[in-house]
Amino acid sequence: MTYILKPRLHHPGLTPNALGYTRRDYEGKVSTLCAGCGHDSISAAIVQACFELDIEPHRLAKLSGIGCSSKTPDYFLGASHGFNSVHGRMPSVLTGANLANRDLIYMGVSGDGDSASIGLGQFAHAVRRGVNMMYMVENNGVYGLTKGQFSATSDRGSKSKGGATNNDSPIDLAALALQLGATYVARSFSGDKAQLVPLIKGALTHKGAAIIDTLSPCVAFNNHAGSTKSYDYVREHNAALNRLDFMEEHAEITADYAPGSVEYVTQHDGSVLKLRKLHAHYDPTDRAGALAYLHERAAQGEIVTGLLYVDPEPKEMHDYLNTAARPLNQLSDDVLVPGAGALDAINAGLR
Repeated sequence: MTYILKPRLHHPGLTPNALGYTRRDYEGKVSTLCAGCGHDSISAAIVQACFELDIEPHRLAKLSGIGCSSKTPDYFLGASHGFNSVHGRMPSVLTGANLANRDLIYMGVSGDGDSASIGLGQFAHAVRRGVNMMYMVENNGVYGLTKGQFSATSDRGSKSKGGATNNDSPIDLAALALQLGATYVARSFSGDKAQLVPLIKGALTHKGAAIIDTLSPCVAFNNHAGSTKSYDYVREHNAALNRLDFMEEHAEITADYAPGSVEYVTQHDGSVLKLRKLHAHYDPTDRAGALAYLHERAAQGEIVTGLLYVDPEPKEMHDYLNTAARPLNQLSDDVLVPGAGALDAINAGLR
């Protein structure tokens, strides 16, 4: 077996971020995925997003399950915390870690097999509980590690590399996340870095369950004519919902202009942002409207990408449980074990 290691020396001309880290400091090991795999593009987008957000790598925890997608956390943020769990069980492991230490930034990385098949129940409960996390689904509509069978997200009527036709209805994880109460829902395409990076930045800074369903073509088993998750098909049927950028929190900058017009807005760093107002009828804070729009466009054969829904006043699991502000893994025994008197009072209240 051959191991290819990245050189430890960095080019002295690499531009650092506000923390002094370069983009290389957010990378991981050399990928062992197929050349051209969409998952590697997602990893590159995550690296770029964390670099631009000035995130200290040790403040982030990445968790995954089983599958090609769940291998990818090894290829980015090599200096962060990481845990590779068993097939479909990543959400419960992430939930437990989040309960123990709320100070970390949590990133769940999964795939359509890991989240929409064996892990569907785990996905559903983590979302409905409002676990504060970015949950990245690397969705290729196929079981790549076991040679190309249809997955639960494969579209009805799509063809496998061997010529078989899928007759089952697909599970739409973005639509499901909307129904389950996620407060940030987006869909993107691994080949659209300009859209994906700001979506990741928004998800990482969002308080609550942030779900990104990213179509990521499998070049080995699902990139052929007849596939609805190939590079060509997604590019031809991509209906981009909005143009996106991400701004860190500063004093408010406002702009008031008519739908269809262009506005130039000066930013805090002196740069000028050119805004074109699109889709005046679409409200990303309307959960029911977002779900209806997804179904409407799907009926027309379109894949809607962009920020589908965001709750402007989100809550997360710790808010609902009213947990202590201090992480539970930092509390001493005298706080965690209140004594027999407290237990007697609880039991008395249940009689």
